[in-house]
This record gives sequence, C-alpha cells and structure tokens, in this order.
Amino acid sequence: MRSKRGCSGWPWMALAFIADRITKAAVAGLASPRTLIPGVLRLKPVRNTGVAFSMLSGTGAPVAVGTALVLAALTVYLLKKPDEPPLVRAGLWLIVGGGLGNLADRLIHGAVLDFIEPIFVRFAIFNVADVCVCVGAALAALGLLMAETRKKERDDG
Repeated sequence: MRSKRGCSGWPWMALAFIADRITKAAVAGLASPRTLIPGVLRLKPVRNTGVAFSMLSGTGAPVAVGTALVLAALTVYLLKKPDEPPLVRAGLWLIVGGGLGNLADRLIHGAVLDFIEPIFVRFAIFNVADVCVCVGAALAALGLLMAETRKKERDDG
C-alpha cells in the first residue's frame, strides 16, 4: 500500500528549481561583479562547463547525461520508497531540484551559470542550485543518522 507521504517533499524540489532559475535570470546580464556585502560576498557571473569546483571542465554532454541519470534514479527511489524519513525525503528532493536547475543550464546554455563568490575566503564560485544540493545532502545524511539513532534506541529498549 502506498503511503500518503509518497510525494511529500517534492515542493522542496520545486522551490529549489524555481529559486535557482530566478536567481540565475537576475544575474545573467550582470556586466561586472557586484559587491553585496563588502569584504564578504559579491555576485560574479561565470560559466562553468564542468562539475563542482570546475572539475571535468569541457565535458558537457557526458556530465549532462550523468546528471540526468542520477536525478532519474533519485526520483525513482523517492517515488518507490515513500516511507523514508521526512528529513531524508526533503533533502533528496532538494538535491533533485538543484540538480535539475544546473541540468537545465547545461542543456540550454552548454554550461552552468555560477555567480555567488565569497570574498572573505578563497573558495569556488557557486550558485543556488549548488547550495540546494549541498544542503539537501546534509539534511538527508542528518535524517538517516536520526532514524538510525531512533531505531537503535528502540532496539536497545
């Protein structure tokens, strides 16, 4: 029997995707970097043909295919496993939403638009989709740890 929670969490996917698309559209035409918080953060649009931290630059089609396969697998998993803990589901849906945002860039533009540049530390330029993927992974991991702790406490009595 399918749980009523079966699709719970998908709004996180939609929110991640929409936030990513809106922010990218807002900065796409930015001609030069714009400081948001002096000494901390600026917007600096750059095209990334690789994956995280520009690894695998110039490998557009294989990266897009790999991304699509991973997102499809995650979506199938979420639809077939409706009883995963809510925090795990929300995290995985955030990963799917962020991944879809970057996949859309790859398919439409051949590269991902990154634009968030921390200037207080030497770090990669990234985007909202990347944040969603990272936060989603952390939430899913936390949800799994919490579920395992609860299970262990029940088993120990």
